[in-house]
Amino acid sequence: MVRILFVCHGNICRSPMAEYVMKDLVKKTGVSDRFLIDSAATSREEIGNPVHPGTRQKLKQEGIPCGDHRARRMEKADYAKYDYLIGMETWNIKNMLRITGGDPNKKMSRLLDFSQHPRDIADPWYTGNFDETFEDVMEGCRALLAYCIQ
Repeated sequence: MVRILFVCHGNICRSPMAEYVMKDLVKKTGVSDRFLIDSAATSREEIGNPVHPGTRQKLKQEGIPCGDHRARRMEKADYAKYDYLIGMETWNIKNMLRITGGDPNKKMSRLLDFSQHPRDIADPWYTGNFDETFEDVMEGCRALLAYCIQ
């Protein structure tokens, strides 16, 4: 079982988008039974809140089901629970390291570190550009899936 936790600042935009995109990709690839996929935040700001309407709308537009996810904060125990802890940007990684106390097993990386063009994924909370975020998330999830099933 490959266990993946996607992480962003608030867990209402990017990380749940990545969670649902990845769940859709593994389902379409026929390997859902080999994956456990979830998402979390590095902050407490949005705990309990639903997926941002912009993320929900973009997933719907792309035909990707979006469940009833509620934002939660990443916990230190998540480090042991997951094989991959995937941040959306460098600041997420820094905050993830603060929460876990380190990354001795090298489980943490940015989502687009798996792609041909490693970079941060912009937060649509600030940019308002859910289309661009979706394209980056899709690029990263496809690359991560290819890496996991190679």
